[in-house]
Amino acid sequence: MAKATKKQALGRGLSALLKDPSNDINSVQDKNADTIIGNIVELDIEAIEINPFQPRTNFNEETLRELASSIRELGVIQPITVRKLEFNKFQLVSGERRFRASKLIGLTTIPAYIRIANDQESLEMALVENIQRQDLDPIEIALSYQRLIDEIKLTQEQMSERVGKKRSTIANYLRLLKLDPIIQTGMRDGFISMGHGRAIINIEDQSIQLDIYEKIITDKLSVRATEQLVKNYHKTDEIKPEKKEELPKYIKKGVKEFSEYFGHKISVKVSKNGKGQITIPFHSEEDFNRIKKLVQSAK
Repeated sequence: MAKATKKQALGRGLSALLKDPSNDINSVQDKNADTIIGNIVELDIEAIEINPFQPRTNFNEETLRELASSIRELGVIQPITVRKLEFNKFQLVSGERRFRASKLIGLTTIPAYIRIANDQESLEMALVENIQRQDLDPIEIALSYQRLIDEIKLTQEQMSERVGKKRSTIANYLRLLKLDPIIQTGMRDGFISMGHGRAIINIEDQSIQLDIYEKIITDKLSVRATEQLVKNYHKTDEIKPEKKEELPKYIKKGVKEFSEYFGHKISVKVSKNGKGQITIPFHSEEDFNRIKKLVQSAK
């Protein structure tokens, strides 16, 4: 206990050092940089901003509350990582869940490792560190790999070395981004697994992808059953989207926007007199409540 108290006191002492304008540190060559950089410092939460390069976009409220409860009882066991922006201003590199949970219970300070990094280095650190986490969904990981390709200009071979994954594994994640956005949303929400997605991606026609996706949800198909369904399609070409009457352009555009907003394939029926009906499917009580919140927030 004495050791932990000493370490915490050291963190507070370094925090005071950072708040002294005469000790402002902007590079590893600056005075006291070796004392601050790479050490754990107790930082004011209000001095830290969210990282715009953060690959995670989904934060489950229930698990966040559970983490907040754990932090209330035990404290922040693993420090977050930040980079210094300017005097007494920092930006998250990793640890956003811990940061959010700490704010949720009203903590005013949080233990943090301080790094000196430019935007590109910060992006790479955030992406690589987060890819290695266990709680990212497959689409978040795929998007992180794609950003490393687009923005950091890494090859798949270089990514393989940075994140410790086989090139074939990286390629499989990247292929998921060819799925229809509605299916990607379904994977992020946990309605289907990465295995389902890898089976569906073997169908190029996105309208057929959506038909298979709806069948997986409705019939609760396993990954193996989905793979067989896709094989049957390739063999017999039996799975085809239903032939529908041509819809007006304004409805086509609206259906696409509705589908992307609700994360499901929305169906519309229109009679000859212009009157119609919109159907929004849901797959569980949780899904229904999610759609309900979307409708309420649009009011």
